[in-house]
Amino acid sequence: MKSQLHLIRESCDIAAPTATKFVILIGVVSLFSDLTYEGARSVTGPFLATLGASGTVVGLVAGLGELIGYSLRLASGYFADRTQKYWTIVFFGYGMNLLAVPLLALAGRWEIAAMFMIAERMGKAIRTPARDVMLACASDSIGRGWGFGLHEALDQIGAVVGPLVLAAVMFSQGGYQAGFALLLIPALLALTFLFTAYQLFPTPHGLESAAVKLQTEGFPRSFWLYIAAIGCVAAGFADFPLVAYHFKKVASVPEHWIPIFYAVAMGVDAIAALIFGRLFDRLGIAVLVAAVLLSSLFAPLVFLGGFQAALVGMALWGVGMGAQESIVRAAIAEMVPRNRLGFAFGLFNTAYGVAWFLGSALMGFLYDASVTGLVIFSVVVQLVAVPVILLSLRGSRP
Repeated sequence: MKSQLHLIRESCDIAAPTATKFVILIGVVSLFSDLTYEGARSVTGPFLATLGASGTVVGLVAGLGELIGYSLRLASGYFADRTQKYWTIVFFGYGMNLLAVPLLALAGRWEIAAMFMIAERMGKAIRTPARDVMLACASDSIGRGWGFGLHEALDQIGAVVGPLVLAAVMFSQGGYQAGFALLLIPALLALTFLFTAYQLFPTPHGLESAAVKLQTEGFPRSFWLYIAAIGCVAAGFADFPLVAYHFKKVASVPEHWIPIFYAVAMGVDAIAALIFGRLFDRLGIAVLVAAVLLSSLFAPLVFLGGFQAALVGMALWGVGMGAQESIVRAAIAEMVPRNRLGFAFGLFNTAYGVAWFLGSALMGFLYDASVTGLVIFSVVVQLVAVPVILLSLRGSRP
């Protein structure tokens, strides 16, 4: 047990097998977590539509959930660095994140459903910075890109299975409420594996660092440029509830196929995370440029195309998500001091969430006014991020 308890030293210099074991175990937690909430998110757009919500409402709910969720990460990351209560924060966040999903089965109005959707995002926000600090430090000995990529790949297995479960429920005429209630099972499994991880690694000693002050001095210029670049990507990246709402409204994709399309995107996400993770460890964040160029093409295919074009568009959407959930986080760990990593994750995610909210709200409005305008906005804003990413390369470590 002693060899396990020294999991994460101050220098983050740990044995690769131990680091891999920790990353995989947390990845299994994420697998069942994503099965739960990504399964629900694959149908929340159409579900809100059945409760009487408009496209603007769907865009606002999705964006507001991300805004509140990501904004909370600033406080959560700072609190994690200052108190070192990583496991406490992680347990509380996962509990809120996971248990809000089956409660959607009780929602009879879109306002109630929106409340549970936002609560789910809040729970994820609370636990993410503390978890990412542990992953960042643990993956130092195996490569940050590979560590985050491996975690994301396991995470996305659940994100593939969850929508397929909901698709099966819909195909069998079970209804949205039955599908949400069924997701209580993977939610409880995720919490069980989380407790197992805590039992095996109860005191990650390397996470002990001096208490940080709430200030922004000391972050390099590359970090701020990076925040601006990923903010552009977030603003132009349509959230899936709006995409699913479009599929249902124009009938370009049959209703029972919508969660399957989401599962395809999540499968591509998992593969992309592994590939980009390996490339990141060799080439640095320049790899992100290729990911942005590819994913920027999803909007015209999804919103203007038919069934086949939408399927290709969702695959490209998955490429973008794979990059955002793996190498985007790994790059932060390369840019900032170890003792401020939790706050850096929180600060980055807050900016990301604000950009996501503003972009989602605007795209929801544009959808009701002009789908073509939505597509132009999405592509242009994402492409603006490319030169800014290249500028941030000057201060990053390959």
